[in-house]
Amino acid sequence: PRSFGMAARLFRLAGRAAFGSRAAVGAGVLGSSLLASNVAFADASATAAKGEAPSPAKPAVNNKPGPVVACGWPTYSKAQVAEHTTAETGIWVTYKDGVYDITDFVAAHPGGNRILLAAGKSIDAYWNLYQQHLNSEAPMQMLKAMQIGVLDASEVETDMDANDPYSNDPKASDLLLSHSVKPLQAEMPAELITDSWVTPNDLWFIRGHHPIPDIKEDEYRLTVRGMGLAEPKTFTFTLAQLKQNFKKYEVTSTIQCGGNGRSLFNSIKKTMGIPWGAGAMSNARWGGVRLADVLLYCGCHDPGAAGVEHVHFEGAESLTASIPVDKAMSSTGDVLLAYEMNGEPIPRSHGYPVRAIVPGYVGVRNVKWVTSVVTANEEAKGPWQRGIAYKGFAPGVENFDGVDVEKVPSVQEQPVMSAITSPKKGETVEGSTVDVKGFAWSGGGRGIVRVDVSVDEGKSWTTATLKEGKEQKLNRAWAWTFFEAEVHVPEGKKAGEKLTVCCKATDASYNTQPERADAIWNIRGILFNAWPKVEVVLDP
Repeated sequence: PRSFGMAARLFRLAGRAAFGSRAAVGAGVLGSSLLASNVAFADASATAAKGEAPSPAKPAVNNKPGPVVACGWPTYSKAQVAEHTTAETGIWVTYKDGVYDITDFVAAHPGGNRILLAAGKSIDAYWNLYQQHLNSEAPMQMLKAMQIGVLDASEVETDMDANDPYSNDPKASDLLLSHSVKPLQAEMPAELITDSWVTPNDLWFIRGHHPIPDIKEDEYRLTVRGMGLAEPKTFTFTLAQLKQNFKKYEVTSTIQCGGNGRSLFNSIKKTMGIPWGAGAMSNARWGGVRLADVLLYCGCHDPGAAGVEHVHFEGAESLTASIPVDKAMSSTGDVLLAYEMNGEPIPRSHGYPVRAIVPGYVGVRNVKWVTSVVTANEEAKGPWQRGIAYKGFAPGVENFDGVDVEKVPSVQEQPVMSAITSPKKGETVEGSTVDVKGFAWSGGGRGIVRVDVSVDEGKSWTTATLKEGKEQKLNRAWAWTFFEAEVHVPEGKKAGEKLTVCCKATDASYNTQPERADAIWNIRGILFNAWPKVEVVLDP
């Protein structure tokens, strides 16, 4: 039907950009962050809401249905479903008691050909594993648009597999604001951030995609392979060997999720993904070995001559991302293969036993549970690098028709931003001044040179005092900078009136924040850096 086709075209564009071709193997599910978009799935949702039963997209072998049951759908046996596993026969799957023809959807699937593992079978177990499908109504609405029948009632399994792949995940601190449990997504309340310049491990924001790997130290192996390496071209290290063979370095680095602040974009117009506040970023002192030292040990002495342009990180949770080789090899880039976080072994939720730390780069490049490092002449493949997930689109782009996603650069360094941690929205302030606290940060190691604060919506400004973090080198400032300001209430303001507190940061390249969020709105809801604004009330 037309409504399904419109939504599927968006998936197809994203899928081709992320995976290159129908035959490519997906590196992981793009997740509910893409599936949850009301923009992409409005038409499909309307179809499902009407209860329309679309006809099968393709003719199939042995597709003669059984009797039509009370719900209005024809019945099929499991044996019939099992015969539909290719494009020629049609690709069928079941979910609970429904039968679905997904043939035309396979090429558009964000997880690539991984969906074919369920061809001719049930997808229940896969949805149980990739619970992004269950965190939003949109995936089910899409699936309903492909329904062609129901299973014979005598073959429907009443006892589903109770094994929960997320049951072994560490629990998040109760102080974190949870967006989902399966997978774990949680952020730090903004008002707690400026309590400690180095974020305690248990208060770090958590961005998960799949069940959290449980890797034993004695079983861990890091593989280094690719172009420009010495013989035998592939090297393997245990955690003990990394610690023994290479000098330990430490770097204090703030990591920010690409979607931090997305909820503020959503207040203008719905975007795709988790509605983060300002707390999807944290700061830690990381300890480990320099990536450059490991690559040099493996013979990567002249990456340019060998044609190496990118270094990939492959994680145990099936996430792959890459960074430019210049960043990886730079003596001042400070890229680590870290095994410590704030003086302790990295917690499981944050990448134990080894995590890539890429200071100044978007969070997704700081790959957790790193099992492989690959030198290559091109970016990593997969949705996290080449798909729409971490690419910035213009405010006018509300779908991907006619957009060549492959040509849009992947996000690496993020723009200058700031956030207000005190006062809180709706708080009553006393006296003739307003005490303001917050933090600022800029990607690429660009230090913060100034933060300006206003309580009259930008008509006048007070320059804040920079606090922790101000001592960093301006070209190597990987961590955030805290600030404080005492701002006088404008004359004429009366008790009970409202004030809007806002601020804007300026970095070492004299980039400053834009005032309006609507001017930088984008369908993916990433790279938010408009002026933060907090409305308070004068003490009556």
